[in-house]
Amino acid sequence: MTALRRSYLPAITLLLAMLWALFTALPAAAEPTFPKLTGRVTDAAGVLPAETAAALEAKLKALEDTTGTQLVVATVPDLQGYEIDEYGYQLGRAWGIGQKGTNNGAILLIAPTQRKLRIEVGYGLEGVLTDAVSSRIIRQAIVPRFKAGDIAGGVAAGADDLIALLQLPPEEQAAFAAQAKAASADAGDSPGWGALVWLIIIIVWIIIASRRGSRGRRSGPVILWGPGIGGNWSGGGSSGGGGGFGGFSGGGGSFGGGGASGDW
Repeated sequence: MTALRRSYLPAITLLLAMLWALFTALPAAAEPTFPKLTGRVTDAAGVLPAETAAALEAKLKALEDTTGTQLVVATVPDLQGYEIDEYGYQLGRAWGIGQKGTNNGAILLIAPTQRKLRIEVGYGLEGVLTDAVSSRIIRQAIVPRFKAGDIAGGVAAGADDLIALLQLPPEEQAAFAAQAKAASADAGDSPGWGALVWLIIIIVWIIIASRRGSRGRRSGPVILWGPGIGGNWSGGGSSGGGGGFGGFSGGGGSFGGGGASGDW
């Protein structure tokens, strides 16, 4: 078996060299443009009813008032050719969601045109909204409703779960994160023979990201839809300066790519 693996090394080396030559020859991609931060709910895609947006705004304000954590719900009309994890990471920094120094911000991001969504997590919340926790919320609370055509209901349910978790005592947050991690491991999220292929994909992604000026960040996993895994319950970088719109602005928090993505 070891000899078989070694036999692939020359071909893999040649493939990586060819990919490097290809992508370094490409011009750097233009930076995305972002909608204005109009509030804790910024519905640039225009998919949320006014009453839903108002109710979410009140809940998100109460969360910040009691915990200092900034959670923003954002919909965008287009990802401009970017993967949603790349777009979300840059959006978080551009808006500066979370407090400077603690980086306690998160974004529930929905791109309805591309049928993609993401929970983007600031550095300071990565131990609470782990990749496994974020993917659980996406799969259990949001995507089933999106698949049924209930965008507003999915957004509200996802936001409610995020708020409930962020309001828990630290020991309960840690317990939930451990439970989500164990459930993810039980589901078979472990490396196998496909690890080599994924390594090549990751290297290619790094090359592309470097062309976009995204050094020093990591990406959370892309989570496809699947059944829920539990019952109900109720990533050092530069900082962005959040713009002040509609009486709300980011506090200068920073993001490193933590979180999870999904589609429907």
